[in-house]
Amino acid sequence: MYSRHFSLREAPFSITPDSAYFYPHEGAQAALNMLLVALRSGEGFLKIVGEVGCGKTVLCRQLLKILQGECVTAYIPNPDMGSDDLLMALIHELRVEVALPLNRHKVLNALRDCLLLHAEAGRRVVVCIDEAQAIPVRTVESLRLLSNLETEKQKLLQLVLLGQPELDEKLARPEIRQLLQRITFSEYLGPMAADRVPAYLAHRLATAAINDATDTRVFEADAAREIARFSRGVPRLVNVLAHKCLMLAYGENEHRVNVRHVCLAAADTPGVSAPVSWWVSSWLRWKGRWRKRGQVAAKASAKPFKDDFSGESP
Repeated sequence: MYSRHFSLREAPFSITPDSAYFYPHEGAQAALNMLLVALRSGEGFLKIVGEVGCGKTVLCRQLLKILQGECVTAYIPNPDMGSDDLLMALIHELRVEVALPLNRHKVLNALRDCLLLHAEAGRRVVVCIDEAQAIPVRTVESLRLLSNLETEKQKLLQLVLLGQPELDEKLARPEIRQLLQRITFSEYLGPMAADRVPAYLAHRLATAAINDATDTRVFEADAAREIARFSRGVPRLVNVLAHKCLMLAYGENEHRVNVRHVCLAAADTPGVSAPVSWWVSSWLRWKGRWRKRGQVAAKASAKPFKDDFSGESP
């Protein structure tokens, strides 16, 4: 809608995870560095825990993009399935062919043979499981068994779990404590610091820019600070607010986003941390009505004047 107005190729603040827009703020870069170093060191089980909307999925996709050509990778976005279904999803991702009729023993043997072939060729196999807090407890045991696939020298399968804090609660259960002990490295992915939000906004605008002439300073400094305050630095909320702000600016034929736009966007967005007070909401509504009346009056004054006192009958 507003892309051409701001000289953009596409909407820069979509909440769809896109590794092209990955922004390496301190927490995200620390998590990515840990994953890369641990995987390249041959560690078997890694974990990333982060709050809702803090960028776990885009971090995962950035990791997979970096590992292309270096490792064989598999991505399981929804692990809320039984243990047999998880195995089937895994062999599908790794393109393992299994002769019919299928059974668990045959699938595990085919998977092991596939992993051994990759190991002999010097290729590591990395499996990323997103939304890992949704894994049923019975399926967690299958993950532990998969982590047993190894030679005397190396793990045949490296697993990365990414999930919300509920993942830690699940792993703390006594019946699956053996899996918890196998996780060698973990990292917490939290919100951005407030002073990183202006650069984050500019980064996404630059990524979506048509060319170098595109203005990436659309958000005024005060507006960027208000977005940071309302969103608490949670990337998903930053994106939602920024997208609405650009729509508002476009609707007013403006090329700058100001504090008023942010307040209007925040008033329309559930989940922000600093709700707009009633008097601010009232002031914004009043100002909007006043501007509309002014526009109507301006149109009326532009019409040709008609003399109502000419003495002519209506």
